[in-house]
Amino acid sequence: MKNGVLSDTQITELVNAGGITAPAPLQDGQVQPASLDLRLGDRAFRVRASFLAGKDMRVADRLAQFTMHEIDLTGGAVLEKGCVYVVPLMEALSLPAGMAGAASAKSSTGRLDLLTRIITDNGTEFDRVPDGYRGPLYVEICPRSFSVLVQPGLMLNQIIFRQGHTLLDDAALRTLHGTSPIVDGEAEISDGLGFSVDLRPASGDLVGYRAKPHTGVIDLTKIDHYAVEEFWEEIRTTEGRIILDPGAFYILVSREAIAIPPDYAAEMAPYIAMVGEFRVHYAGFFDPGFGWDSAGGQGSRGVLEVRCHEAPFVLEHGQSVGRLVYEYMSQTPKALYGRDIKSNYQGQGLKLSKHFKTTG
Repeated sequence: MKNGVLSDTQITELVNAGGITAPAPLQDGQVQPASLDLRLGDRAFRVRASFLAGKDMRVADRLAQFTMHEIDLTGGAVLEKGCVYVVPLMEALSLPAGMAGAASAKSSTGRLDLLTRIITDNGTEFDRVPDGYRGPLYVEICPRSFSVLVQPGLMLNQIIFRQGHTLLDDAALRTLHGTSPIVDGEAEISDGLGFSVDLRPASGDLVGYRAKPHTGVIDLTKIDHYAVEEFWEEIRTTEGRIILDPGAFYILVSREAIAIPPDYAAEMAPYIAMVGEFRVHYAGFFDPGFGWDSAGGQGSRGVLEVRCHEAPFVLEHGQSVGRLVYEYMSQTPKALYGRDIKSNYQGQGLKLSKHFKTTG
């Protein structure tokens, strides 16, 4: 197998070979162009604190130490804001030598300020599945802004599979941009593709949303259902700057329009502390075809999930907030994001998760 991120066809082959197993067949649409969506099992464990299994330890052993109570998710159950839960996933892995995995929250999960991270037996890092891993998968869920109602089979996280070395260095990224532009305008390339925040919209003064502190529960099965104003405050400015409040969660948008060509994937790298007293809250994957095809080749802007830390912080238009790391695909996907795979976010600008009504 050629080095790179596995495509949808290769993921399906991995399932057929027994490298990915589950008690129920995969659902339609669960295999994405370069990733697999992961399904919640039927139990959740309310734990005292977040944890990693650690070397030579199973997650089940840690659950025995830290579980406060067990919750049956059958029929739906509420995971409360500010609490930490661990849910066994339906999917388990038996990866061949030379293949590793990396997980991330799905777009809608991050936009709800749900901190979700994959943990494994013997794991020493969140969201990383080591080379040749054989064992179960678990997801830690910590709702930060909203309590949520979940049930078995919901897909909050996704996983990619990497065969060998996959990353483009800066020289290769510059070459790619020269032949198939990955961003509108000049590319700021340094350890990946840099991007900044847009606080001067082309029309109007709406630049983002801030999560309200006291809201109702969000049922994650309900799409285009909730009124925006019940959960979010609009952030408006005509000055090209806003002040981030400590502890608050914001939805903003990148100034740049980004494109991922069909033979590549990308991951949003975590923030760098030097850029300011905030972070782009969740790392995330960008599938092949994001902003490349049905968006008219003009790119799609990235939605930013931002949380401020200890001190109020002034965020200015055009300020650098993160970077995208590009990876080679092992094989061109059969289906591309936005063209063959229905997407809520292709060609996006500033947009909340799919659970909210598209008109306020």
